[in-house]
Amino acid sequence: MIVGIFKKSKEIMIKNQWYVVYDAKKLKKNKVVGIKRLGENLVLWRNSDNSTGCIADKCCHRGASLSQGMVKDNHIQCPFHGLEFSTDGKCVLIPANGKNTKVPDTFFQRSYVTQEKHGFIWIFWGDAKEGLPEIPFFDNIDPKLHYADIENHWNMHYTRCIENQLDVLHLPFVHRTSIGKGNKVLINGPNTIINDKGFHVFIKNELDEGQKPLKPAEMPQPLPGQQHLEFIFPNLWQNYLTEKLLIFISFTPIDEENTLLFLRMYQNITNIPLLVQLLDWIMMRYNLVILNQDKRVVLKQLPKKSDINMDERLLMADQPIIKYRQIRQQMLDEVENKG
Repeated sequence: MIVGIFKKSKEIMIKNQWYVVYDAKKLKKNKVVGIKRLGENLVLWRNSDNSTGCIADKCCHRGASLSQGMVKDNHIQCPFHGLEFSTDGKCVLIPANGKNTKVPDTFFQRSYVTQEKHGFIWIFWGDAKEGLPEIPFFDNIDPKLHYADIENHWNMHYTRCIENQLDVLHLPFVHRTSIGKGNKVLINGPNTIINDKGFHVFIKNELDEGQKPLKPAEMPQPLPGQQHLEFIFPNLWQNYLTEKLLIFISFTPIDEENTLLFLRMYQNITNIPLLVQLLDWIMMRYNLVILNQDKRVVLKQLPKKSDINMDERLLMADQPIIKYRQIRQQMLDEVENKG
C-alpha cells in the first residue's frame, strides 16, 4: 500500500473523496447557505422534499452569488435575474426568455453530489457522478448513539490539524494541565496498524525511569476494547476511549490556510436526560480546553502545510504522522496519474 519514493503532487486536497461540509441539522427545508470548502465558494440548500444540492456559488449569467437567492420549486433561484438551477448544476429556467423557451446547454454551474449521513451533509469532491464509493465512517459508532458537538475554526492547513491529533509525543507538554498529567514522556512504539480505510494507533506512554522505549514491533498485541486512535482517509479521526465514550473529529478543509473541525463526543454512559445534559456540558467544555491548548501551538507551526518531504527530523514515535504523510501522498499521486 505504501511506496518508498513519492513525487510532489500538484493537489492540496485529495480528490475523488467524500468530505463533510455541513451539520445536517442546521440545514432546514428551503434554507440556503453559502459556505467555503476545499478552496471553493459553494451554495448549499435543502429542498422541500428534504433532498440537498451543492453547486458553485456563482450564477453563470452575471456572476451573482447564488447563496443570496432562495429555494423555488426545488431549485436554487438567483437573486439577480431569477435564473433557476437544479441540484445537478443545470439552469432550468431563464425568466427573461419565457418559461417555454429551452435553456441553452451553456447555462450550467459546477455541481457536487451530496449525501446526508451520520448527521452531516457530505459532498463528493471530484469529477465522478455515478458509481461513487461508500461514505467512510467508523464501524464502532452506532448511528443511534447520543452525541454533543461543536465546530472549531483553525487558521491552519488541514494536514497540520490532522497531524496534531496523530501526535502521541505532545500530551505531557501541551496538555500538562489536562489529559497530559503525569509526566509520561517516554513513548513506546507506537503500534500503527494499517487497514483498507486508514490505520489504528495503539499507544503506551510511561514515566522515564531510564528504560529504553519499545520499538513498534516489540509492542504487545492490542486487546479488544483497548484505548486507541483511529484515522480514516482523507480526514476523519477518532479517539476510542472506551466502548461508552469516544471523540470524533472531521477536519474539513476551507482553503489552504483554514480548517473547520467538526468535533463530537459520543457517549453511552447514561441515558438519564438531566445527567446526559450535565455530562455533555462538562465534557464539551473540557474538550474546548484541550482544543485550545493544541491550537495555541499548532497555529504557530511552520510551514503551515505538511508534506512528504519536509525539513523535519522525525522520531520513531512519529510513526503515525509518517504513515499519514506517506499514504496521503500516494493517494494524491494516484489521482494525478489518473488525470
